[in-house]
Amino acid sequence: MVSRRQFFKHVATAVPLAGIAGLSLQGASRSGGVNLRPEDAKGYPPESISDFCRNLKPVNRILETEGYYVWCVAPIYGKDGKVHVFHSRWLDQFGMGGWIRRCEIAHSVADRPGGPYRFVNVALAPRPGYFDATTCHNPHIQYLDGKYYLFYMGNSDGSVFTKRIGLAVSDSLDGPWQRMDKPLFDVGNEGEWDDCCTTNPAFLRLPNGEHRLYYKSWNAKEYREQSGAIRANRKYGLAISQSIDGNYERYAGNPIIDFSVFGGNRQVEDAFVYIENGKYKMLMRDMGYFDHFVGLIFESTDGENWSLPKIAWYGADKYFEEPPAPRHLVRYGRFERPQVLMKDGKPEYLFTAIQGGKYMTASGFVFKI
Repeated sequence: MVSRRQFFKHVATAVPLAGIAGLSLQGASRSGGVNLRPEDAKGYPPESISDFCRNLKPVNRILETEGYYVWCVAPIYGKDGKVHVFHSRWLDQFGMGGWIRRCEIAHSVADRPGGPYRFVNVALAPRPGYFDATTCHNPHIQYLDGKYYLFYMGNSDGSVFTKRIGLAVSDSLDGPWQRMDKPLFDVGNEGEWDDCCTTNPAFLRLPNGEHRLYYKSWNAKEYREQSGAIRANRKYGLAISQSIDGNYERYAGNPIIDFSVFGGNRQVEDAFVYIENGKYKMLMRDMGYFDHFVGLIFESTDGENWSLPKIAWYGADKYFEEPPAPRHLVRYGRFERPQVLMKDGKPEYLFTAIQGGKYMTASGFVFKI
């Protein structure tokens, strides 16, 4: 394991900007342009493939819902032994971009991870007058001390600049959910790497009782001044608290994941963090390290300093065939927003979000680990 300083020194010198291990990198330029091609998601060097990836087995799509886009599928086993999933959804009339201004978090349940799922209720809907007035997105569910904790992202004006991480608590997966009136913590000071937003929460309680909240952000000035499909550079930070529901303080070594050192606007998002066999593991979506189709897996001994990533999953064309991409789905063929269904402290199934499906909107997709 290398320190953060050693990590940056290593990647800055060891990885050629034209490619990694001979791969052709089709990613985002500083102008924000993106060229996504399924044929680029092939031919990875064997040493870049993780055991996690080699052991994944595709199950099927879940939560294909007429009239809706479905995203961010966060699973948990209930006391009833069933699989409960908290998922983002919004009306298809708003297109893929509806996630940032029209999204709610729904609750569905099934007898098994692959479904079929039955809709239960809307767990969280936008609240006028609060930080989550226009959207509720990015659910992440945990069970601790006899209560359920639902982390999520809300915004108040339909823009990225007001995205903040919130928390709702309930004694039951069926609710009602008691929401905090304010976000768990605010953005960084003006000019800092995370002064734009806090989003995409991943949460861990350590054996010593410390609570860790991993979050995504980027710089607001870069976002405003750049143009194109991908503006600014997404990085990951860590906030720490002795309480689940407040007093989070930023880790002094932030950002803990920063791919800007690779050049070419390479970046990452959608973290899920867990501990297995004494090691911290982090799953993320790749945004240019290998390409824009695969997932990444990192390892750490302390949850602060992380290894270089390996591939955690491939693009969809490695697992199944689908019809050609329709014009309105520009992120077709890649799995995003990974969440893991844990059983007895072990990862059992990988839940992801993917465009397409029966209604050519978006749905969940499940892998057996």
